Amino acid sequence: MKRMRMRMRTIPGISMSLSLNTTANRYILRELIPPFLLNGIFFTFIFLLTQILDITNMVVNYRIGMGVVLRMLLYSVPYFLVFILPMSVMMSVLLTFLRMSGDNEVLALKSGGVSLYQMLPPVIIFAVFGTLITGFMILYGLPWGRTSLKDLTVEVAASNLDIGLKERTFNDSFEGVMLYVSRIDVPTRELVDVFIRDERSIGVAVTIVAPRGKLFQRPGKAAFQLRLYDGIINQADIDKRTVNTVDFDTYDLNLDLQQAMTSARTGPKDEKEMFFNELLHFLQTEKKRDARYYQALLEFHKKFSIPFACLALGLLAVPLGVGSKFSRKSFGLGLGLTFFLLYYLLLSAGLVFGESGLYPPFIGMWVPNIVMTLLGLYLLNRAAKDRPVKLGLPYIMYRIKTGIAGRRSGLE
Repeated sequence: MKRMRMRMRTIPGISMSLSLNTTANRYILRELIPPFLLNGIFFTFIFLLTQILDITNMVVNYRIGMGVVLRMLLYSVPYFLVFILPMSVMMSVLLTFLRMSGDNEVLALKSGGVSLYQMLPPVIIFAVFGTLITGFMILYGLPWGRTSLKDLTVEVAASNLDIGLKERTFNDSFEGVMLYVSRIDVPTRELVDVFIRDERSIGVAVTIVAPRGKLFQRPGKAAFQLRLYDGIINQADIDKRTVNTVDFDTYDLNLDLQQAMTSARTGPKDEKEMFFNELLHFLQTEKKRDARYYQALLEFHKKFSIPFACLALGLLAVPLGVGSKFSRKSFGLGLGLTFFLLYYLLLSAGLVFGESGLYPPFIGMWVPNIVMTLLGLYLLNRAAKDRPVKLGLPYIMYRIKTGIAGRRSGLE
């Protein structure tokens, strides 16, 4: 062993190559971190901007405190990060190698004996790190965020019922009562064109129609009083097979949210709200192979396939950054978003076809990763052999132009 070490020291070329490779790996790993952080912050900000209208509406019209709004945003962040982290991993690898190619650093490393395959270890380490963070978010952060957001929404709705009501939607927040409102006047809390189906009385179905109504909250209770004006009540006794119609000027209907709050907190969880052990227990004990079972199975495979997208997309980004003829970051951003959009479309198709039962959920959730990995390996092989990776609109236009010219020459 000592002789082997002595021989290694007597060969300057090998020692220099190993030292250069280690230094290059450390350098690439350091270069991947800043764009990852910047991309993560940028995409998180973009996703949060989509909620700005709802936030403004809650603060201005419903006078919800900023503390509650910030808690809602905090509980929503894990859902965003599940998709932001794989995107950030891909974009950071792509932008890093685009910059290194533009500054001829990749060419310098190759001239020093470092191949493109030897540049992969820092990328793989970085992608594994992204996989672990994404896995933690989808296994623990996402269920925690959804459950906490659900509890907070129930609390807010208990003090501001009109926040939970939606226009032109059948609202079933109350046990035995279906409420439909055509329009809600937020400042006056007045409801326009109200339809109510009340089935709280056994054997009697009550239908109430009124052109307008108004909500009043009982102080200190999760209960509301809905006062209706100038409406009609239809009472159908199922046992006696009789129907009564009553016109009214004013009618008060009591709505209690307490039971709805209790059922929301103690009732069965949605598949996306389950932690991993709860989801696994449901799949093992559920005997019915219905839509909910396949939805849970999709969610199970999604908890592993989306984190592994960091590896697939990170590997794909290396040849895209090295082999592209363009070194502008704007081009790299568009190229990365295009491939991530392709991944997301494949994932969405897998969700749709998996829910419909056209093929097993396992295939639907893992096909996007397989496609991106195979594409990345193909492009990586071409880039390692210094074959150009021809992508982008200019190359497509060039191929169309040469194809048309070739057909014309053939005709002539």
